[in-house]
Amino acid sequence: MASSWKEALTAAGIAIGGYVAYRAVMAQSRRYDFRNRVVVITGGSRGLGLVIARQLAAEGALLAICAREESEVNNAAAELRARGGRVFSYICDITKPDELSNFLTDASYELGPIDVLINVAGVIQVGPFETQTEADYEEALNVHFWAPLRAMEQVLPEMCARGEGRIVNISSIGGRIGVPHLAPYCASKFALNGLSQALRAELSRYGVYITTVCPGLMRTGSPRHAWFKGQHRKEYAWFSISDAMPGLSVSAETAARQVINACRYGRAMLIISVPAKFGVVLNTFAPELTADLAGLAARLLPGPGGVGATAVEGSGSTSAWSPSPLTILNERAAAANNQLCDGAA
Repeated sequence: MASSWKEALTAAGIAIGGYVAYRAVMAQSRRYDFRNRVVVITGGSRGLGLVIARQLAAEGALLAICAREESEVNNAAAELRARGGRVFSYICDITKPDELSNFLTDASYELGPIDVLINVAGVIQVGPFETQTEADYEEALNVHFWAPLRAMEQVLPEMCARGEGRIVNISSIGGRIGVPHLAPYCASKFALNGLSQALRAELSRYGVYITTVCPGLMRTGSPRHAWFKGQHRKEYAWFSISDAMPGLSVSAETAARQVINACRYGRAMLIISVPAKFGVVLNTFAPELTADLAGLAARLLPGPGGVGATAVEGSGSTSAWSPSPLTILNERAAAANNQLCDGAA
């Protein structure tokens, strides 16, 4: 019996060692240099997208960013140019197919063929299930699923023809685990996860690598641009406080570095933050326990009432709890990452 255990452990050790060696070899063979590469970042005008743009500008990438609001995209472009980056900026609503197509076409005309596409743009609607409408689900799917799909459909033919390319789809831990009070967000991120992973399997033979990124909580300053329903001030308080807590959340700069490195080496999946990784493991091996814990969390969140199905932006949902010393890290992130201007990404 002891001999059998030793043989099993030896075999497991050999298998793990072989896998680690395989990963190291494949990572080096896929290593990607961003210098003079044309990188399109949807949602690149603020938050995580802007921080990714800053770091890629420092590596010599040629950047194309877009946003719905002129002041927002102009502020971001001016900052990136001041840092020495070459930037093409465009006013665009990515949920409108013609505007998205024109953005990608014009970016390619101005900078050259698109080498890297990073789909970051997002929308968050927070509130009990009773306050969410079909329009909320449609909006979330338009931003998180249809827009990335259309963008990929436009850039993929040239990437496949060249035999190389990189696509990064920023999903969420909410695309791996259902989170209470975020039903439209989770539904759309689950859809993006499935699309992203399926296309990677089909396109890697052409030298095009799609990376699915599932961050946990990040300090990007984004809560002020999320939309809150029901008891919107209480919803904003728990959301913004959680998003600012060290240990539970990671800085935007840390997240951006991890995203860029995952893209550099053509990784299939990146999960950002220790709590997010723990949640994925727990949900994989103990789904019943995970569901029970999520149910307990839901009981502690605000109930329906308040403004009902009316959506109020985070900047209009403040209270004594938020902003407060509990949210100071996210307030600093908002000031640093172009989140203080009005309008949607």
